[in-house]
Amino acid sequence: MSSKLRILVPVKRVIDFAVRPRINKAGTGVETKGVKFSMNPFCDIALEESLRLRENNPQLTVDSIHAVSIGPSKAQDVLRTALAKGADTSTLIETKGEQEIEPLGVAKLLKKVVEEDGSNLVILGKQSIDDDFNQTGQILAGLLNWPQATNAAKVEVKENDEVFVTREVDGGEEVLKAKLPMVITTDLRLNEPRYASLQNIMKAKKKPLTKKKVDDFGVDVENKLEVLKVEEPEARAAGVKVDNVDQLIEKLKELKAI
Repeated sequence: MSSKLRILVPVKRVIDFAVRPRINKAGTGVETKGVKFSMNPFCDIALEESLRLRENNPQLTVDSIHAVSIGPSKAQDVLRTALAKGADTSTLIETKGEQEIEPLGVAKLLKKVVEEDGSNLVILGKQSIDDDFNQTGQILAGLLNWPQATNAAKVEVKENDEVFVTREVDGGEEVLKAKLPMVITTDLRLNEPRYASLQNIMKAKKKPLTKKKVDDFGVDVENKLEVLKVEEPEARAAGVKVDNVDQLIEKLKELKAI
């Protein structure tokens, strides 16, 4: 028999995926003023998978789905979205201003939340579309000393707390097996997230949203990296049309590609 699942789903507030990022005037990062923000797409997929584990597996007992976000006060928006989609409870760990915390700091905070919440399964996006680190899940698994499965394309929880995770690899698929507790990071093709209905958006306003500060957890989240400069990539040169293979080879030689 499987034990009760207590799922933790970290969600991040990022610039909406449909918005083209612009470098700020200081050249120190991406412009965030007057820009639409939303839930990181990979986090949305992780949330959807936790909801499907509850809905599609009657043999499982999903005791709770807890969404947590680390960010400014405005990150409450993504937590309300998570609650509207089906999360039971949520926690905002508020940062100072627009402070960005690196994956190690995020993982340390999430470890504290896991311990406080008694979670035995963490499902999170493999990366966020703003910094693309793809590190937080792996670091968290290391800090907790839990097994991990990254880039999940399929997740199955069986009896005796066994979890099977399918990953896409070059030339096919591989299936990993581990026992709870564990950490899973999600890939794009795992599922297609649902939309929150207006009715559920209204109901979400009554669901628990706990607010805490980073300092409440007593962990070192000082960043180890310093951004010196951010600049736009060079404009792509126009293509050249060739008439035959000989011309193609000549052009490649000019570009020192061969």
